[in-house]
Amino acid sequence: MAEERHERANAARNRRAVLQAAERLLEEGGDEHVSLDRVAALAGVGKGTVFRRFGSRAGLMQALLEERSLALREAVSQGPPPLGPGAPARERLLAFLDGLGGIAEQNAALLTAHEQACAEDKHADPSYRFWHRHIRDLLAEERPDLDTEFLAHALLSVFDGKLIRHLTRDDPRRFTASVQEMVIALLTSPPRR
Repeated sequence: MAEERHERANAARNRRAVLQAAERLLEEGGDEHVSLDRVAALAGVGKGTVFRRFGSRAGLMQALLEERSLALREAVSQGPPPLGPGAPARERLLAFLDGLGGIAEQNAALLTAHEQACAEDKHADPSYRFWHRHIRDLLAEERPDLDTEFLAHALLSVFDGKLIRHLTRDDPRRFTASVQEMVIALLTSPPRR
C-alpha cells in the first residue's frame, strides 16, 4: 500500500514537472521549441515517462490546455453567475468569452502548439468540445433562428495563437474585446426569415 501511494506521488510529481517543462519551453522558444525529448530532459524524466503519460505531443498539448482552462470550466459548471448557471444566456456567453479570451491572451504560444499538434483531431479535443458545446447552447438559447452548431465552430476558429499575438502587441485585451464585440453584433442582428 505504501509503495502504491509512493508510485502515485511520483506519477503526480512527474506529471507536474512535465507540464511545467512544456510550458517553460513554450515561453522560451514558442511552439516549435517543444518536443517530447526536450520536455523530458527539462523535466528530469525519461522520454518513455512522457510518452506513457501523454501518448504524444498532441496529448501533452491537450493536457496543458486542459489544465490552463480548468478553472474556467469549473466556473461555468458550478460557479456563480454570470459565468455559472443563473444569468441570462447573453451575459453568460460574454462572461465566458472574457474568461476564454483571457486564457488565450496569456497562452497564445500554447494555442499555436495545440493547433499544430492536434490539427487532425482538434474537434475531438476535450477542451474544444466543452467550449463548443457551451457556446452553441448559449447561442441557441439567445438566437434559436441561427445555425449555432456552425457559429460556435466559427467563433472558436478565431482563437488562433498567431492572430492573438498579432492583435495584442499594443493592447493586451484587444483580442477579447473584439471577440465580444463580434458576438454582440451577431446576437443583435435581425432574425433570419
